[in-house]
Amino acid sequence: MDLEPTEIKPIVTRMKRAHGHLGSVIRMMEDGADCEAVLTQLAAVNKALSRAGFAIVSTGLQHCLTDEDSDVDIAKMEKLFLALA
Repeated sequence: MDLEPTEIKPIVTRMKRAHGHLGSVIRMMEDGADCEAVLTQLAAVNKALSRAGFAIVSTGLQHCLTDEDSDVDIAKMEKLFLALA
C-alpha cells in the first residue's frame, strides 16, 4: 500500500513534532533534569509516535474499505495494528 503525500501530511507533521520533543527530552537528561519530568515528557513523545502509527494503519484500512481494487493484505494490516497496541 502506498500512502498519498496529502493523506499523510498531518501524520508527518505529528512525527516531526515528536522528533523535536524527543530532542528536548535528551537535552533534559543531559542537563540532569528531574527524573519525573523526563519520564513525563518521554511518555508524551511515546504517545505521539503511537498515535502516528495508528493513523498510518487507519489510513491503510480506509484504502481497503474504499478501493475495490486494493491489494492491501488485511491480515497484515491487523498484525501491524496489533504490534502498535
